[in-house]
Amino acid sequence: MQWLIKHINGLHFNNLRGDIFGGLTAAVVALPLAMAMGVASGAGPIAGIYGAIFVGFFAALFGGTPAQVSGPTGPMTVVMAIIFTQYTGMFPGDLAQGAALAFTVVIMGGLFQIGFGLLKIGRFIELVPHPVISGFMGGIGIIIILIQIGPLLGQTSPSKPLEALLAIPSFFESPHPQALILGIITLALVYLIPVYFPRLNRLLPSPLFALITGTLICLIFFADTGVPIIGKIPEGFPDFIVPSLPLEYLPGMIKSALILAALGTIDSLLTSLVADNITRTQHKSDRELIGQGIGNTLAGFFGGLPGAGATMRTVVNVKAGGLTPLSGALHAVILLLIVLGAGPLASYIPKAVLAGILIKVGTDIIDWEYLRNIQKAPKAGISIMFIVLFLTVFVGLLEAVAVGMIIASFLFLKRSADLQVDSISTIINGEMSPETPLSPLESRIMTEAEGRILLYHIGGPLSFAAAKGMVRSLNGYTDYDLLMIDLSSVPLVDYSSSKALFHIISTAQSEKRFVFLVGIQTKVHPFLDKQGILTLVGNDFIFNTREEALNKAASQLNLNIKKGKGL
Repeated sequence: MQWLIKHINGLHFNNLRGDIFGGLTAAVVALPLAMAMGVASGAGPIAGIYGAIFVGFFAALFGGTPAQVSGPTGPMTVVMAIIFTQYTGMFPGDLAQGAALAFTVVIMGGLFQIGFGLLKIGRFIELVPHPVISGFMGGIGIIIILIQIGPLLGQTSPSKPLEALLAIPSFFESPHPQALILGIITLALVYLIPVYFPRLNRLLPSPLFALITGTLICLIFFADTGVPIIGKIPEGFPDFIVPSLPLEYLPGMIKSALILAALGTIDSLLTSLVADNITRTQHKSDRELIGQGIGNTLAGFFGGLPGAGATMRTVVNVKAGGLTPLSGALHAVILLLIVLGAGPLASYIPKAVLAGILIKVGTDIIDWEYLRNIQKAPKAGISIMFIVLFLTVFVGLLEAVAVGMIIASFLFLKRSADLQVDSISTIINGEMSPETPLSPLESRIMTEAEGRILLYHIGGPLSFAAAKGMVRSLNGYTDYDLLMIDLSSVPLVDYSSSKALFHIISTAQSEKRFVFLVGIQTKVHPFLDKQGILTLVGNDFIFNTREEALNKAASQLNLNIKKGKGL
């Protein structure tokens, strides 16, 4: 409670005028998008609006990105549509029970997000490679477009993207003419107004202009043509939803909630990075997750869609002057006032108009910048992007990200292993090496040894990825009497690479060769000792410097000392 009071008291009113304009403008942009996403989710337009209200208000108040505006987003809506369809489909005779389960999942997802914030998981979003994010967002955009083609043509579309794709030919066989006209007009307005009429777009954002224009055309010209419309919208404050947790459905609900939480985390923190760039500030990732989690939890209790930081609404807010959490909270309050008084008017909005608006949202989500520069991008990254995109559309969101991260991780490990193995240099004579420069004395000793000393220098940290390469790098050397392993440039050794070292040393000793260890760093010494490597070599053959070790080696070879420890 003290944290709550402290956070609220920390709000500033030094940008009140800008925050009012920003909140008002963001609300104008959010209204048609929230309604469209509510319809797309299957929960209805009021669910989209209340999602924008609850998530927008509480994420602004308790989040960690001051200028961010939150609400239902394309990716979150796609997931919610799957969840809502799944659970309401379980109870065809009792939709309320299925809806209660779906919104319980939203509540659980919000609680998971709060947990992510408390566990400080937010910083790990930076570890997700861009090709994975690009493929994922592109897949989400394609899903939105596929699902909205049916409504654009006046038809009811399946909620699953593959089914929607297969149904497209039937949609075009029997389109609703008036709905198609409204859809085309909407598409023209949302795409062309920002480009050719930027002043009008600033005064009245293109989604809202298209919403008003399309609805008026429908009422004036197509009133009796059977164009599908939203229909009656509940008025007043939403009813409280009692969470439902049947044990038989709990594992699936937890999985769905984790998907929502993970997606909301990625979606919000990516938008936070956008907000940082345009406001020259630095967001607090973990606090942002807590704020988003609070908003989503409360949205679930009142039948609102889950949401996240919304890029377009955030940018509009900042451009209009909003810089503090007040603008995001105000946008939610304005939406509440609108829905309490304008519900009957919104019921006449054609679904084709909302579909046109959402298709624009879908195309905006796709990472066109990455696609434009695809010829310059690494082939591995391109492959990951398309794999993630395909899996997102046709398999599942969680599976897509998981597979993308696994592939990216293995590629990174392969590159790291190559770099680690490349850092290993083997010197058998006195020639100078750029990777392992020898002093004049060291070079002379190596030359005089005439190949009897093999200097094995490792130039960086060692991990399990390089373990096999470490062993292979010695395979071509057989005619030497003393192996000198130089670890002076190794700040880290893991278990697998230590076992590789153990194998290299024990193999050399079994072949009646001396083994010296040189330059073990302070942090590495205890670990090698614990793994038995220092005992295997023996204290008499462990040296602080390479010159000291080479002097000892020269002494033994010149005096022809017979067999030492371990031989």
